[in-house]
Amino acid sequence: MLEVKNVITQNHPVALELKKKIENHTARIGVIGLGYVGLPLAVEKGKVGFPVLGFDINAEKVAMVSAGENYIGDVKNEELKELVDKKILQATTDFTKLADCDVVIICVPTPLTITRDPDISYMKASAEEVGKTIRQGQLVTLESTTYPGTTQEVILPILEQSGLKVGQDFFLAFSPERVDPGNKRFSTKNTSKVVGGVTPYCLEIAYTLYAQTIVNVVPVSSPAAAELTKVFENTYRAVNIALVNEMMLLCDRMGLDVWEIVEAASTKPFGIHTFYPGPGVGGHCIPIDPFYLTWKAREYDFHTRFIELAGEINVEVSSYVVNKVYRALNSMNKSVKDAKLLVVGVAYKKDIEDVRESPALIIMELLRKEGAILSYHDPYVPVIEPHGGSTMHLESIQLTPNVLQEADCVLIITDHSAIDYDQIVQYAPLVVDTRNATKDVRQMREKIFKI
Repeated sequence: MLEVKNVITQNHPVALELKKKIENHTARIGVIGLGYVGLPLAVEKGKVGFPVLGFDINAEKVAMVSAGENYIGDVKNEELKELVDKKILQATTDFTKLADCDVVIICVPTPLTITRDPDISYMKASAEEVGKTIRQGQLVTLESTTYPGTTQEVILPILEQSGLKVGQDFFLAFSPERVDPGNKRFSTKNTSKVVGGVTPYCLEIAYTLYAQTIVNVVPVSSPAAAELTKVFENTYRAVNIALVNEMMLLCDRMGLDVWEIVEAASTKPFGIHTFYPGPGVGGHCIPIDPFYLTWKAREYDFHTRFIELAGEINVEVSSYVVNKVYRALNSMNKSVKDAKLLVVGVAYKKDIEDVRESPALIIMELLRKEGAILSYHDPYVPVIEPHGGSTMHLESIQLTPNVLQEADCVLIITDHSAIDYDQIVQYAPLVVDTRNATKDVRQMREKIFKI
């Protein structure tokens, strides 16, 4: 593993002063983007004494942070409130205040375009704002997931338009976020942090920054290496999820229970890492990051066949779920058209409120177009707004015996821990379970259709 060499000496007073500010926690940290990545990061930095200024173009988010009101599940309400009350953490929409920061961390979304190409417009806009006020003695780090080469090919030229030189006047690094929303075991603090700097000075300063709040910092040789590390991690997950989803499709044809197969295979103590099938992949990372890699690979005349096939399979399973609903209703002599379908769970994973790229929205839209009458229950998502390819505006309803009895079919898409699956099976006339959430329910299995 690469070691960080202490290259900063009295011969580089700009770098030395910034490093000392970071080590004694007097460096002011600016965080651009106060979402799922930025706000937890800002809180972690504030908790060890760094003065933190959060930036966002969303005035509502800024107002909530300024009032100490939390909107991110992985942030503790009392910690945010305490930091705001002590004025350790503040927020603003005024990007000219970036000049007051010693460190600027960019944590903005990097979605895909409609043609599934990388959309780095938010990242570029953030870099341009930094470039307007950049001064000698600042560290800029990029945390937004992106394709290998972005930091040096896109961000660096924008910042050097100021006339300042990287490694000499300012410092630039890439350190990908590794947030797993809802994970009770691993948080920002105890998840290893990869970091790559444009120059050795950049790496040493960025490493010093992250070492103040993160248990294990992993240096790599360049920003591009750190960028590829991130997309590889999520491509690994996407490919293995696709593999088990393809097994699910095969088991359906063969009349076998994929959950039984996966659980039996998982007892092997070596040679297998267990992944579970599902209705598709969601969140900001797994459905998106592999396409950043396939897009960049084309620049090198390399076709990532394996990765693209995995993407196709993970999209295909959402249509498979719709087909499963068709078959389940047919068994009750009903059609999808005008059927009352109650969807349980619309977040992209259990026990969180995030619906970004959720397969539930795709499946619901497909069913709505076939004439189904939709309702849903999700304790974390009170309202679904039109977003991406979804045109629906729905509000979550309560799960009651009457609601369950009136549904023609209950479709479990996200298996939140707080949901009473015994009640669902007891009162619903028909259940399609995409998460094996009803595995412990013993009664009335004949009306449960598992994927």
